[in-house]
Amino acid sequence: MIFITAGIFYAGYSGTNYLLQSKLVNTSTEADTKADTKLAEAGSGQSEANDWLVVAREHRPEKGDHFADLIIPKLQAKMPVVEGTHEDELEKGVGHYAESVLPGEPDNTVLSGHRDTVFRKVGQLKPGDRLLVQTNYGKFEYIITRTWITTPDDRTVIVPHKKPVLTLTTCYPFTYVGPAPERYIIQAEQMKRIE
Repeated sequence: MIFITAGIFYAGYSGTNYLLQSKLVNTSTEADTKADTKLAEAGSGQSEANDWLVVAREHRPEKGDHFADLIIPKLQAKMPVVEGTHEDELEKGVGHYAESVLPGEPDNTVLSGHRDTVFRKVGQLKPGDRLLVQTNYGKFEYIITRTWITTPDDRTVIVPHKKPVLTLTTCYPFTYVGPAPERYIIQAEQMKRIE
């Protein structure tokens, strides 16, 4: 009888101990996995990137709002960026094509300006030159990768991109009197978020 009682006690103790240890191991593994995921996100900057993308979307400007500044170090120029590309907006500064993403977001941010006002000197820019866009959710650095001349109806200028790209458009030739027959395009890839 003593052996039976001792056997039941031992089996109960061992079973309980096994279940407790198993629970601790599983909990520890889940916690480790979550911690590893957070560390990986922090290491890749993914969590931070998602944070500012949310901020960018929350600060979507209304038509006519001055929401950013385009800074062109080579030209020593700082220009207001306004939501919209109609004449009213372009009189205020550089216009953000409303169908494009905000600066810093993955895809193609398209900015337009008049060749005889804000963009009168952009013909001096070359591949390798820097462009900066300062917003209330961050400052972004872009490097010009190419420039080209195209027709006004060329929609490839506004096509989506997988990476963050900044596209500047203006009428061309710069010295043309009257409505210009072509468009001058500057495209730049985002290098980093500075702030």
